[in-house]
Amino acid sequence: MSLVCWKCGGSLAGKLLPLSRLDTCPSCRTDLHVCRQCRHFDAHRSGQCRELAAERVADKIRVNDCGWFVPRLEAYRGGGAIMAQASRGALDDLFKKRDDDPA
Repeated sequence: MSLVCWKCGGSLAGKLLPLSRLDTCPSCRTDLHVCRQCRHFDAHRSGQCRELAAERVADKIRVNDCGWFVPRLEAYRGGGAIMAQASRGALDDLFKKRDDDPA
């Protein structure tokens, strides 16, 4: 299994490890040095981090300076692109012009 973006699931195979604070996903351009991409991230814990010595980070999807950051392979949970596509289709259907509408 290779490293993928936490937000879109795009491949990060070309990225050198360790990830820098400035690294972004080549597919969606989101920051990669974020809690959501980290091995220690745990949404079910208080503070959402398994590393007890780490300082609290308020925004889990913004770049941060955490020294405990280790990228994790299973960071992408899926569904983002599929949900966005479904939403876009629903909006297109709602606003598309029908042949019988006066304009």
